[in-house]
Amino acid sequence: MKLRHLLCAAVATFTLGAGTAMADTIGYIYVGPEKDYGYNTSHDLGRQYVEKSIAGTKTLHVENIPETAEVEKVMERMIKSGANIIFATSYGYLDYAIALGKKYPKVSFMHAGGLKLGDNVGTYWANSDDAIYLAGMAAGSVTKSGKLGFIAAFPIPQVVRSINAFTLGAQAINPKVTTTVVWTGGWLNPAKEAEASNSLIDAGVDVIGEQVDSPITIAQTAEKRGIYVVGKDVDVSKFAPKAVLTGASWNWGPTMVKVVNEMKAGTWKPSHIRGDLKDGTVVLDPFGPAVTEPVRKSILAKKDDILKDKFEVWSGPLTGQDGKELLAAGKPMPMETLESMDFFVKGVIGSVK
Repeated sequence: MKLRHLLCAAVATFTLGAGTAMADTIGYIYVGPEKDYGYNTSHDLGRQYVEKSIAGTKTLHVENIPETAEVEKVMERMIKSGANIIFATSYGYLDYAIALGKKYPKVSFMHAGGLKLGDNVGTYWANSDDAIYLAGMAAGSVTKSGKLGFIAAFPIPQVVRSINAFTLGAQAINPKVTTTVVWTGGWLNPAKEAEASNSLIDAGVDVIGEQVDSPITIAQTAEKRGIYVVGKDVDVSKFAPKAVLTGASWNWGPTMVKVVNEMKAGTWKPSHIRGDLKDGTVVLDPFGPAVTEPVRKSILAKKDDILKDKFEVWSGPLTGQDGKELLAAGKPMPMETLESMDFFVKGVIGSVK
């Protein structure tokens, strides 16, 4: 399985102000630029929320750290500089966090996703699938060709889930739509993202979903070419106001504050914390002008059903890409299956492998 990485050189420097080497110093590590206006920006907004919400708390952060042994060195430098809480925010940092957790038992680690725990290592994530399903409904409502595209970095479970949820949402409006997947092989690669966008558009795709760290290139390419896009991680409608239909954004701050307060109070125990649309960790972005009022009402009605537990995205019947049954009618999908998802649903064109 390929992990998050960047082609750019890692930058592992940070500055601590006077008096910050205390028990309330929290370190944050990002795989890409903090100002990518996507995945890493969402976590940095969470960091800022923590610093503003918990009096006396100091934070430090580093960007562009690949998922290699480099991140272990960065975390260790943070610890030696006084950090006793670390948020490792990228998919491939988990094993390094667990290894350091054994070496530094008094430091608490929180990792973004994954199903491994340590004595002092927990995970946090959120089910954005509901919001992406709803965004897929918007995509299904505007497509004229019936051809959707999805540009993504790597086939890790979180991304595969997004592609499937996007497709299922679109099929709820137009059962015949297909989604063609293009892997870029990098979380931030504007050249490949633009190339993939143009290639899909040339093939007749008129709505693109995406899951890369910065959605700006894809959104602006879509707008330039006169098609639509669904956002992910942060609302990017200001960069492509005509093209963006809606999207799924993260709101990490409240979860981070809750965890940090528990750590400070000595009540925290490592676990798999999972937020969702209901608790506000995931937000459905505002609708763009291309989404008509009747479609908006339909999407919001489905959102209401989700919030009231009247609808579950990951409940059978569910059919795989090959036409075989994945999930029987009425059967819910276990979290372990969701978080290790390595299959596509019917209508997705492309390979997970």
